[in-house]
Amino acid sequence: MSSNVSVAGGHHAQRIWVVDDDRSVRFVLATALRDAGYNVDGFDSASAVLQALSARGAPDLLFTDVRMPGDDGLVLLDKLKASHPQLPVIVMSAYTDVSSTAGAFRGGAHEFLSKPFDLDDAVALAARTLPDAEETIDTATPVAAAADEGPPQLIGDTPPMRALFRAIGRLAQAPLSVLINGETGTGKELVARALHQESPRARKPFVALNTAAIPAELLESELFGHEAGAFTGAQKRHIGRFEQADGGTLFLDEIGDMPLPLQTRLLRVLAEGEFFRVGGRELIRVDVRVIAATHQNLEAQVADGRFRADLLHRLDVVRLQLPPLRERLADVPQLAENFLAAATRKLDIAGKRFSGPALVRLQAYDWPGNVRELENVCWRLAALAPADVISVADLDAVLTRAGHLSGHGAAWEQHLAEWARTRLADGAEGVHAQAREQLDRILLEVALQMTHGRRAEAAARLGVGRNTVTRKLGPGRKRR
Repeated sequence: MSSNVSVAGGHHAQRIWVVDDDRSVRFVLATALRDAGYNVDGFDSASAVLQALSARGAPDLLFTDVRMPGDDGLVLLDKLKASHPQLPVIVMSAYTDVSSTAGAFRGGAHEFLSKPFDLDDAVALAARTLPDAEETIDTATPVAAAADEGPPQLIGDTPPMRALFRAIGRLAQAPLSVLINGETGTGKELVARALHQESPRARKPFVALNTAAIPAELLESELFGHEAGAFTGAQKRHIGRFEQADGGTLFLDEIGDMPLPLQTRLLRVLAEGEFFRVGGRELIRVDVRVIAATHQNLEAQVADGRFRADLLHRLDVVRLQLPPLRERLADVPQLAENFLAAATRKLDIAGKRFSGPALVRLQAYDWPGNVRELENVCWRLAALAPADVISVADLDAVLTRAGHLSGHGAAWEQHLAEWARTRLADGAEGVHAQAREQLDRILLEVALQMTHGRRAEAAARLGVGRNTVTRKLGPGRKRR
């Protein structure tokens, strides 16, 4: 999971605060919102929110639980409406009775969210509540300034990273198109951001779009905008990413997934700097530097007829190849400590650190998911490790739960056999039931992580009923 401050998904780093004294609720809701492209902070009490308000100003949206120590959510709602009447507040509670809902709406709540809720529904509610991105973007203000702690930075001191930093330093000043190649999770957007932030365009917007994440029928409108009435559902004019990025940088991630008809339109914009909105007659002129990225072999796609050769030549003026994490394992300790510190800050918990043997174990793993996988592991450790010093055992438990077996390629059956041998040697009873319980829990945790908390999808992928997922989440999941 990443701590996103990107504008991917059209949210332009809009700030959302999640207030709940249950750390697990804060964690899963904040993670889902971050994955949707929002900038999220968590708080465990009303008093912490009020202190942050006076120090940092109001967010764009706030989720709050009702029952919390100190001021409850409805008291917090009253105080927020008195000081920030325009701030939309979504109240969450397991007690969906008349008095709770009526009290919330009477106090000025924008919406009431019943627990337990589907994370997809919560993210969709946030998107409906927040104003459209094009209404909130201020092209006179650099987008990066919206982030509380600034965007994530590229980290590394190995030869491949030093070479990459030198290339970024050279290319940032040149008005050239750049194609970034690298495996999924290597940090392609961070490279694009660095190229923008070090360029003469740094005071103008950085706009990112993952072309693989937008349905093909909507991608044209996302890129070029549309006029009111251009198609069914187009009730008002929509400003596309090219116009949003005028004067700045447009980052197109997973460019290899762009449909061929759109490749033709993109080629014209790159060549002439002008286009029409969907359904429009006004010729729009823009000055945008395009940085594209892909994990695919575009030359092979050109040979297969799936990518235009002339578009590849236009995008590939300069190519940057990002190294996978397994080729720069010496950077793993610095990356891990940075991610762990960031996670504990975001989760509002005491700082943690890795033991020496844990760092050695991290470097022994080959990280098929690259830097993003390492970041996800650090977030899990921040939330789940019981002590301030993270041990090899803590790390093994998290890697196993995430579906990655610790050690050097040992089969999971061997780990199970060793566990069973130890338990039986200790005279433990009910070993079979314990193993089944652990197996169910690990499978459910992994499925929920991979589906970002969507229970129905997790159940489908595991081949069980949704009620089974709900029932087996375990007594440790606090319900309110």
